[in-house]
Amino acid sequence: MSSSSHFLTHPKYRADIDGLRAVAVLSVVVFHAFPQWIRGGFIGVDIFFVISGFLISTIIFSNLESATFSLLEFYIRRIKRIFPALLVVLVFSYIVGWFVLLPSEYSELGKHITSGVFFVSNLTLWSESGYFDTDAEVKPLLHLWSLGIEEQFYLLWPVILIFAWKKKYNLMTLILAFGTISYFLNVKGIKEDATATFYSPQTRFWELLCGALLAWTSINASKNLLWLKLKLDLGFCRVFYRTERPNDGQSLANFCAATGLFLLIIGFYRINPNIGFPGKWALIPTLGAMLIITAGPGAWINRVILSNRLAVGIGLISFPLYLWHWPLLSFAHIMEGGTPRADIRLGAVVLAIALAWATYHFIERPLRFGKQNYTKIAALCSLMILLGALGWYTKINNGLPFRMESNINLKSLEQTAEPKNILFSDGSCEKFLNFSTGGVCLTNSSAPDLLFVGDSHVMALAGSAVVGKVSLNYMLRGTHGCPPMLGYSIMDQKNNKGCHTLAIETLAILAKYPSIKTVVLSSRGPFYFSGEGYGIEGPNSYSMFALDGSMKSQAEMFEDGYSKFITNLISLHKKVVFVIDPPELGEDPKGCLVKRPISILEKTVSTCAQDRAKVDKRQAVYRKIINNIQLKNPTLLIYDPIDLFCDKVYCHGIRERKLLYRDDDHISFWGSEIILNNMLSNNVLP
Repeated sequence: MSSSSHFLTHPKYRADIDGLRAVAVLSVVVFHAFPQWIRGGFIGVDIFFVISGFLISTIIFSNLESATFSLLEFYIRRIKRIFPALLVVLVFSYIVGWFVLLPSEYSELGKHITSGVFFVSNLTLWSESGYFDTDAEVKPLLHLWSLGIEEQFYLLWPVILIFAWKKKYNLMTLILAFGTISYFLNVKGIKEDATATFYSPQTRFWELLCGALLAWTSINASKNLLWLKLKLDLGFCRVFYRTERPNDGQSLANFCAATGLFLLIIGFYRINPNIGFPGKWALIPTLGAMLIITAGPGAWINRVILSNRLAVGIGLISFPLYLWHWPLLSFAHIMEGGTPRADIRLGAVVLAIALAWATYHFIERPLRFGKQNYTKIAALCSLMILLGALGWYTKINNGLPFRMESNINLKSLEQTAEPKNILFSDGSCEKFLNFSTGGVCLTNSSAPDLLFVGDSHVMALAGSAVVGKVSLNYMLRGTHGCPPMLGYSIMDQKNNKGCHTLAIETLAILAKYPSIKTVVLSSRGPFYFSGEGYGIEGPNSYSMFALDGSMKSQAEMFEDGYSKFITNLISLHKKVVFVIDPPELGEDPKGCLVKRPISILEKTVSTCAQDRAKVDKRQAVYRKIINNIQLKNPTLLIYDPIDLFCDKVYCHGIRERKLLYRDDDHISFWGSEIILNNMLSNNVLP
């Protein structure tokens, strides 16, 4: 193997693979722009993984065998392939963000630019939220997660192969071993942490390795494999034709291509964001892509459909199109304060195609296929590093707020900042109580007399006490996305959140710390059993299930789980207070304070008011459930804060020129202060 060669051989060009790229990128674009048209369009990324694994591994294997592989040349070619278009899109996003994004949003964009530059976007997004979260739509660089996984793979894979080649290890065994381990980590992980499994490199590498497996078998086809292909082809000839036909492999190829296309169609319309992906479901697009590639350029589908000029043309610009489409759609969503009109989304897609074509012809091709020039490579790397530094500078300087000081009251926007100090444990429970937990635990006393229990809504309710604005001797035990119920838990897609441990651990806390006399319960009620968010939120992926396997409606599970828990609390002679969840705002509270600097359609500052009738309708079943729980537990105290938020006609998000909410459903510190002080004045709290 030569370490100095700069002439890596490439596999023979296959137009059908560019056509398959077109299928992959268009499915992703349509899913992001019009998700109701193709629910499983996001599996286009899995198709890309297989294609990439096949093509790149073919290059590596071929050059290892001919002793012409150069690691330096390999990475130079990756730089020329990836950096030009990526640089343009990152710079575009930074410039547009300068004029469009508010400081906290611009700070996040800076972080994501840095992550994109160093190909760790998947790891950054893993720490934030899921790909299918509502927050995902306001992250213009969300889609770079897949590029991160690919490049992490290609930092490791060539090095592993060089080592294995020198040691004369069997590369087929290596591919099968690594691929099998990765696949089973994926299947196991989807049940434990769906977000981590979606973004983790070790749970997605198997898809690239499936492409590598195809590459190895195509280059090193054994006699047994060739014999098997001939036998299968002969069998298909006899099944599909009445007369004898040449045993030339075309029948088998056509069958593989048709089956592969059928699998992709099933994936596009059967797989959806709530199904628990990747997991076993990722086999469908992965096998579909493998079969189409295996079929070869001579199969009818590959030759006629995938190799037509339009499909090949889109395939050639698939990488810049993938890079362009999501920032345009995301910025449109941000500027419109929600899902843009269909014509705006369609315009964004058309613009993405135009920009992708221009990027490919005027930037990518000249830099990628031009004369080898190390100065060019050094310049691309330097620009990427500088852009990464600029992104980080923007992050640590809070989104450069001076950009908007002249026309926006930045001080008022601080009310919408996410309060990290109430959403995560801070070590106080360990310090004061020698107590640790896997959930959120906060306290300000070694002998608390009040315990808050619930999900992130109870954390928001306790917020003003946590920051010292309301004096309470408290402990808070919460778990994000978990109402406190006995005998029931929550599934997020196919991930068991283990919510039942919140109630069990609460009972253990009360036994361990007898100073606690009052327990305050609260959670985002209608969200859990209705299957819907409110306002700008759409359907959620949560569902309740009984630990004993019994079947009830979601509302019945919510009532029964809460009632059992409250019965246990009362049996311990505790004062139990159920705080009815305040009305959800249903819109981004930033829009109640400022008008975004740039919008597509004319916007005005929101009144931050919603019809009381809509709120009453949203909470009707929830309130009926609470009444039923109280009938079963007569000593239960119910505290209803609705009159602090609503009059007879409207429910308000602003009071005394201060926001009652920090986002579309969580109350702000000011909202918490109003509720807790009211509870104190009415002797609800100690």
